[in-house]
Amino acid sequence: MAGLRLAGYETPVVVHDRHARKLQQLKRRYGVKIEPNLSRAVGQASLLIVAVRPDSLDELLKQIGGISRPFTAVSLAAGVPLAKLRTRLGPPVRWARAMPSPACLGGNGLTALAFDRRIFPAARREVKELFAKVGSVLELPESQFDAFSVTYSPSHGYHALATLAGAAEKLGLRRKAALTAAAHALADGILCWRESQTDLRDLLNEAATPGGIAATVMSSMDADGYRRILERSLLNGLTRARRNAKS
Repeated sequence: MAGLRLAGYETPVVVHDRHARKLQQLKRRYGVKIEPNLSRAVGQASLLIVAVRPDSLDELLKQIGGISRPFTAVSLAAGVPLAKLRTRLGPPVRWARAMPSPACLGGNGLTALAFDRRIFPAARREVKELFAKVGSVLELPESQFDAFSVTYSPSHGYHALATLAGAAEKLGLRRKAALTAAAHALADGILCWRESQTDLRDLLNEAATPGGIAATVMSSMDADGYRRILERSLLNGLTRARRNAKS
């Protein structure tokens, strides 16, 4: 909602949540219409966004029950496949999956989309246009969705920023300078790559010249298992996503 309002999105939005306090907060912050009754909220939907944790999805869809009119539903629940969504709330509802980044709140997000093959072209466009208002959109085969989910999160950048700045502080750099240096290394460097469209290997070779300080740091990281740690961590996340699909 923050990203949509920032983009000037004026289409009426109805929000349901089981927590009355949260509903009032959303109404004050974003000017949405709130509806404490789930059935009445769904009854007003032309496009339904289901934004709950995977372990809450099944119960929510049971509460919604049967739907007699056609509309599009979009699930934000990580790891829950379209096939399972269709069994919980099937035709005439047609499903899409979306994995939007928290960075959508500032309009700098990235959202992966996967669509039920039976979804209408107009509905597909509507979903794409909605998420395009809060950042970039990437349509993927559903088979790649879990791998995307464990890779795209800004948590990687935040974690790297905190870790790099913390290591710099241990070397004697003050907190503000450590954060500034680490943020430049991560954010500004990546922004340079995105804007220049230069091959990543060329930029890496330029920034870490052989025999230099940066090259020494990179070599030490690789020798200590940086790649293996990252690969193992993503694999653990992928396992968790697949567990969501089975539960």
